[in-house]
Amino acid sequence: MWHKKLFAPLALPIHLFAGAILLGAGLLCQPVSCAATPVSFLDALFTATSAACVTGLAVVDTGATFSRFGQIVILALIQLGGLGIMTVSTLIFYLWRRRVSLADHIAVGQSLLHDASFHLGRFLVRMVVVTAFIEAVGALALCLLDPVGFGPFSAVFHSVSAFCNAGFGLLPDNLMGYVGNPGVNLVVMWLIVSGGLGFGVLIEGYRAARSRLRRLAQPDARLFRLSWHARTVVTVSISLILAGAVMIFFGEFLGGRYPDLDASDRVLAVLFQSVTCRTAGFNTLNIGRMADASLVIMILLMFIGGSPGSCAGGIKTTTFRVLAAFGKSRMFGRRQAVIGRFAVDEDSIDRSVTLTVFAAGLVLASVLVLCFTEGAVAPHVEAGGRFLEIVFEAVSAFGTVGLSTGITPQLSPAGKLVITLLMFVGRLGPILFLSVLHGFQEPLRYRWPEQGMMIG
Repeated sequence: MWHKKLFAPLALPIHLFAGAILLGAGLLCQPVSCAATPVSFLDALFTATSAACVTGLAVVDTGATFSRFGQIVILALIQLGGLGIMTVSTLIFYLWRRRVSLADHIAVGQSLLHDASFHLGRFLVRMVVVTAFIEAVGALALCLLDPVGFGPFSAVFHSVSAFCNAGFGLLPDNLMGYVGNPGVNLVVMWLIVSGGLGFGVLIEGYRAARSRLRRLAQPDARLFRLSWHARTVVTVSISLILAGAVMIFFGEFLGGRYPDLDASDRVLAVLFQSVTCRTAGFNTLNIGRMADASLVIMILLMFIGGSPGSCAGGIKTTTFRVLAAFGKSRMFGRRQAVIGRFAVDEDSIDRSVTLTVFAAGLVLASVLVLCFTEGAVAPHVEAGGRFLEIVFEAVSAFGTVGLSTGITPQLSPAGKLVITLLMFVGRLGPILFLSVLHGFQEPLRYRWPEQGMMIG
């Protein structure tokens, strides 16, 4: 009976992701994948996990260490991880006109929309078409903006990496050389935001835009309006981007730093960093030299992450919005948590609280382990900012962001394994693992006596 629960529909993405990561690691540690000296299996496993989980943390320089074949393997893992390996495998069966099982339907539905009742085939085809279109436009734009820095392969690699919110790059300084280039910044930000909104929201946006274009030709045509979920996702995403940019601006530029950047470049830099620190791992500012206040703000944004059904990790924007509505309702003595025109149901509130508590506990436990493995047990005056660097690294891994203050290549073998586990759990989502664990539990047929507890 236990093996049936182990291979239940909700557990299939875990097995497929793990299988793809092991296959990718096996390919990346081969001599054909490396430009010079082959990497160790542990480094290959770390890189494959980071790519499949669309994180972007790297223990080696991707552009210098791996050959073109190795970079293609990483690119394939990024694309598979961004779309979802369960989604890709189900799409193949659908296009081959093979029968798609109910288990696949449920697993893909819950991983993309948390709704098992949608039309699977139509949604998958639309998702792939929209993804291919956005990535192609992004690659073409990058190639036209800088044909030298972004050759054809490099442009495709960075476009796919940005849309899938992976943050892998082939340039040695990430995108710091483009800090004052508005074209490259805007294209990469558009790709990151598109990938972080969620495929369901993207398709709704496409349908809304198409209906408005049709309205121009046919004034009596019916307009398609965004759903409550889509409007919430877009509103929260824009609010977090703007609020994050303002706070990072105060943290970085009030002290007279970066004298070589003019006012417009500073605004562009903080806007880019606010966009990328919630979902992707690109940076135009040196993360290791940013102020502590900016790093704390970025940690909060990374922990929130992107939106459900997207390429991003974190607890998700909708979870953050539900918790904010729940806190506001309790603060004013109201029973319902209201967002827009609707109140959030109790099950969604319970899931949001459970997810946040589990995620915070996982990150804190990982930070504690990393403090032991990465030398943060020294006296505070000697360790300096090591603790903040470790917290930043752990949250970046859990949120599948990929930003780092520079300690990733210096991680011990145990530290690499901890970060690998965080990336894996962060990409698939704590809720998925909790649901699988709940499947092994037998329902209790009794209730404990209840009693009040003094709180506060």
